[in-house]
Amino acid sequence: MDEFQQLVEAHYQALYRFAYSLAKNADGASDLVQQTYCRWAEKGHQLKDRSKAKTWLFTTLYREFLATKRKQERYSSEDIDEIEYKLPSHSDASDRQIDAKRAVRKLMELDELFRAPLSLFYLQQHSYKEIAKILDIPIGTVMSRISRGKTQLKKNMSETSCSDKIISIKPEARQKNHG
Repeated sequence: MDEFQQLVEAHYQALYRFAYSLAKNADGASDLVQQTYCRWAEKGHQLKDRSKAKTWLFTTLYREFLATKRKQERYSSEDIDEIEYKLPSHSDASDRQIDAKRAVRKLMELDELFRAPLSLFYLQQHSYKEIAKILDIPIGTVMSRISRGKTQLKKNMSETSCSDKIISIKPEARQKNHG
């Protein structure tokens, strides 16, 4: 019997039990053991002291498990439709520019009581103290109005009216294209 076969017979069961304890399923355990023996076939000849083969196999199996786990964490096997909500949204500069214009438009729709402090703080970069002086109100009132104004602005930004999404098509234009 050759050395490789002896190694498999001597350590397979113990390696499998260890792999099963890590992978927690039969398929994963089998894959780990198989990968470990593949590594031995590739690199086992480099081990000078053959009495350390068992330790080498267990160490290699554990490293294979960690590598597999890292790979699974990095590359999910879940269906993209099921986890799309977890993914970060990507928007380019033009999207941000459109949102900024929309935010300013929505800001102008706010009551002046909130619009003035928000505009002075975010658009003109004034401090709370400066805004209090400009508007002749206490600093606590400035902070309160900015906070409540931001809440209203966020609410207005999240509401999309149907008119924002409707595209008007004149019947005459439609007939020209199809007739």
